[in-house]
Amino acid sequence: MLRLGSPPSSSREMDLDDIFLSRLKLLIIMGKAFLSDAPLGKHRRKAMLENAYHVESESIDLGGLISPAPHVHNQCAGADFDHVFYQRVKLLAVMIKAIANGYPMGEHRRSAMQENIDIVSQNLVDFNIAELPFLKVA
Repeated sequence: MLRLGSPPSSSREMDLDDIFLSRLKLLIIMGKAFLSDAPLGKHRRKAMLENAYHVESESIDLGGLISPAPHVHNQCAGADFDHVFYQRVKLLAVMIKAIANGYPMGEHRRSAMQENIDIVSQNLVDFNIAELPFLKVA
């Protein structure tokens, strides 16, 4: 029998950080798809909204953006992100929600979104959380 996947010694149960990072990667892919003029259907808009709501609320919690308490740590999946990273993630989620709700996206907003996606993607690559080819899907 052919076994695929991680060896049992390096497998583990998923935690909330893994889910947050997976949703963040999906947001990046959705943003890149929009910037490359992919069509937005009803189901894609719904998925964008739901994913953006989750990422936004988690970035607020993880980044301590409401009230930075002493017990809040900015570690997510072994990477030590600063509050600016979480603010950029929250901004990306807000931009994705605006797209999904059908608000107009001018050239300045498109370039700001592209810049934000590039910076968030580079932070993920710097911490070896995501490979660059994965983020070039869209």
